[in-house]
Amino acid sequence: MPVLPEPVVTAVRRRAREPAVVLTVRATVAATLSYAVAVRLSSEPAPLTAPLTALLVVQVTLYSTLTTSIRRVNSVVVGVLIAIGFSTVTGLSWWSLGLIVLASLTIGQFVRVDEFVNEVAISAMLVLGVTRLASQAWDRVLETVIGAAVGLLFNLLFAPPVWVDTAGESIEDLARRARHLLLGIAEELGRPTPVERAAERLHEARRLDQAIADVDGALRQAEDSLRLNPRISEGLLSRLVLRTGLDTLEICVVVIRVLARSLTDLAKRRAPGERLFPQEVAVGLEELLDHVGGALVSFAVLVTTQVSRNAEEAEQRLGAELAAAWACRENVAQMLLRKVQDHPEAWQLHGAILAEVDRILDELDLEHRSRRLMEELDRASVASRERFSRLAWLRRIVRGERLRPARARR
Repeated sequence: MPVLPEPVVTAVRRRAREPAVVLTVRATVAATLSYAVAVRLSSEPAPLTAPLTALLVVQVTLYSTLTTSIRRVNSVVVGVLIAIGFSTVTGLSWWSLGLIVLASLTIGQFVRVDEFVNEVAISAMLVLGVTRLASQAWDRVLETVIGAAVGLLFNLLFAPPVWVDTAGESIEDLARRARHLLLGIAEELGRPTPVERAAERLHEARRLDQAIADVDGALRQAEDSLRLNPRISEGLLSRLVLRTGLDTLEICVVVIRVLARSLTDLAKRRAPGERLFPQEVAVGLEELLDHVGGALVSFAVLVTTQVSRNAEEAEQRLGAELAAAWACRENVAQMLLRKVQDHPEAWQLHGAILAEVDRILDELDLEHRSRRLMEELDRASVASRERFSRLAWLRRIVRGERLRPARARR
């Protein structure tokens, strides 16, 4: 049997873990199973509503499947009830069809079905147009429930993968792109840089800023995969670690964009053929930005590392990069102070560049990160206690326990 090359095997495994591939396989199996069940339970000769529902509700995470199932069933039941109500008053005509669509879309906005608002009107129209109204209506509800139940049970028995690794790769890729941009900026500090070239770096920084939305989407998917997942024991901590890490990188990316803006403004002040900075200052700044970029990557690795031993190594690398960056920053500050007489009109931009570097280093500081993570954990703990207190109040009402007035409780 031939052995595939290692790069091919790695590419196949990575492709198999992509959300689109996983969703395709899971939705196909769930739709087939739901149709087989609906054929036995429904009186319809072709109960296609069941596989259609399964296709709509099966998602790449258990949490999204559960919420989608609830909204889907809710939309169909509301549509069927609207159709039954209209059938007692009028039959199917152009004006009754318009009224039922208007009523369905209006009511759908108030029953919290989100993207399934149109499904309310579709269900109402299909049911209103059949001759055996009652039988057809409840058969459609039954098929919808079957499709939603099969999709949900399929995800319960065969738990979807946890997308933390995918989100971690996205976060690390964002940090590496930021480091690459910083290195590109650093290479041009000691040479004559036209305004057009500096503006290109600014546009690159803006594209990097826009890429955060894609990383945020991958992170939201990872957060959903951790909710209600029986294989995860510390889902809340994992979600907060990734979320706070992305928030920090987002701030750093925004600051990098501001840094590119400052350098573009500095290029406008220079005469044609003049360097942005003297050679010794440019060398110091290049070393500084190199350490800042290394700190960004080390921070991303620390955030996305699941093994404690690897996390300790990443924390040590981050600490070393931050210490080296602060030392370079002080050296550059002293050199800029000595050179301020050469370009007194640019001293504000020089100070802004140092302030922007300071902001990045402060955001990546280990103590700052620990404090922010603890704040998020405290906030999540408070929200959880409030949620459980509301549930306890509801349980007392369901049990028929008499609620004491606030004055009596005191």
